[in-house]
Amino acid sequence: MLFAPKEKGQGLVEYALILVLVAVVVIAVLLILGPIIGNVFTKINSRLVTV
Repeated sequence: MLFAPKEKGQGLVEYALILVLVAVVVIAVLLILGPIIGNVFTKINSRLVTV
């Protein structure tokens, strides 16, 4: 029972690190694919306006 608080803190830190890793991956994917996705929406918008 003496080590229970440290294990809870360690688990919390591990979850925080996983959350940070997921956030970094999402930001990287958005930076890479952002312009491509933006171009797709621009093309769709320009075709809808001309119709």
